[in-house]
This record gives sequence, structure tokens and C-alpha cells, in this order.
Amino acid sequence: MAQSVWGYDSDNGPDRWHENYPLAKGDKQSPIEINSKDVQHDTSLPAWHASYDPGAAKTILNNGRTCRVVFDDTFDRSVLRGGPLTGAYRLRQLHLHWGSSDDHGSEHVIDGVKYAAELHMVHWNPKHGNFAGALKQPDGVAVVGIFLKVGKTPKPEMKRILEEIDNIKTKGKEAPFQHFDPSILFPKSRDYWTYHGSFTTPPCEECITWILLREPIEVSSDQMAKLRSLSKNDENEPENPLVDNWRPPQPVKGRIVRASFK
Repeated sequence: MAQSVWGYDSDNGPDRWHENYPLAKGDKQSPIEINSKDVQHDTSLPAWHASYDPGAAKTILNNGRTCRVVFDDTFDRSVLRGGPLTGAYRLRQLHLHWGSSDDHGSEHVIDGVKYAAELHMVHWNPKHGNFAGALKQPDGVAVVGIFLKVGKTPKPEMKRILEEIDNIKTKGKEAPFQHFDPSILFPKSRDYWTYHGSFTTPPCEECITWILLREPIEVSSDQMAKLRSLSKNDENEPENPLVDNWRPPQPVKGRIVRASFK
């Protein structure tokens, strides 16, 4: 497997990532399955807060593995703080993982339940100087994970992202994406689980404090189909739909998952 071509197919997928990225077999890998019976309710966990500047949104792109929205993180203009975190973490990008059908696609699994998709909002700790530096530190990155569940009443929140899909159909395509406040993507409840883990894509650095929101946001089946209309091929290559870009749950290996709720 060549270094540059990890993916989600049988020849380069999650089962083989460790061949080039040995960290993928580490002790603090993500995602995990969360079982309510093993979770510790931690009364000392505070609420988390995000203050995002809609002007920080820059572009939306298809990198052949996901759909990503990129934000300006040159200073503290969009930050996450509170919860299990110390200090303010800057929003850098958000991206999604989804399935080939509505009954799976999320990376984290909750009591055996898989959601249709999972949204990751990636923040980094500026005390480490830059993003690359943060990746080397256990407290370097904080990711807010939000589940997308298919329901009857689609939320308008995802609409803005999905409207751009046609402009970034194929791998390498990028479009301007301005004036977007990602906090509209948060569910009503701020309840969360938290644990220490890793990026769910190579090189799978173990630098992430996960804040997984308990309450999913709702999307329609049509909206999910729109996401699946993305392609992982270049413009001039045969059509290859971008689906099932999720990593299966990894061994928990003694880690404790804490919950902010009972």
C-alpha cells in the first residue's frame, strides 16, 4: 500500500492502515463503541461553549475522502472552550463521515446504534504554536462529534453545506464558502461524552479530546443521498461514488468514557 493512497477500499482500508501508519494500532485509537453501562457520569464536567465568527469560513472542498469546510485559524476568531478542555481551541475545519445507506455511516457507535453520518468539528490548541505542533501533544486537538440521524423533519442547518455539493462533485474540487456559522449545526442539548482518542484517519495521531454530543441532529433521506452524490474520482476518471468513508470502532483498551449527564 503506497503512502499516499490510504482510503476505505479493501486494498487500502482501515484494516491495512497500520502497514504504513503504525499508530493505527495504538492504545488510544478512535472511534470507539460507547456502552452506557461502562460510562462514568462525572458531575465535575462543566458545560462547553463555542463562539464562532461566521466570517472565518473560507472554502468547501472534496479531497476524495470527505467533504470539508475550512476556516481561518490564524488567530482566536472561532473558538471552543469549557467542557473537558483547558483554554481555548481554534476551529480549523469540519468534515463528515457517512455510509452507503441510511442505516450506517457514523464512526462512533452508541449502545450498538449506528447513525447515518457523523460530523467532526476539528479544533486545535494554539499554545502548541501551530496545527502541526498540536498534533504531537496529547492535549493538542479537540473534536466535537455530532451524529446525523435520518428523520421526517430535516433540519435546515445542513442545507448550506449540501447546496455546495454540486460545485465540488469530484476529488480536488474546491469552492468558496463564506459567512457560515457552524454553531447552527449543534443540537439543542449540550450533553456530551468525552474520552481521549485519536484522529480516525491516518496517521491516526492520539492527540484528541473527544466531545461527542448525545443528541443527534436530523437530516432527510434526500439530504443523505445528496452527500452520497460526491465522487472520489478526479473529474476525468470513471465515476466512483464517495461513500462508506468511516473507520470501524477500535479497542477501548481500558480508557474511561465520561458523561456530562446521567
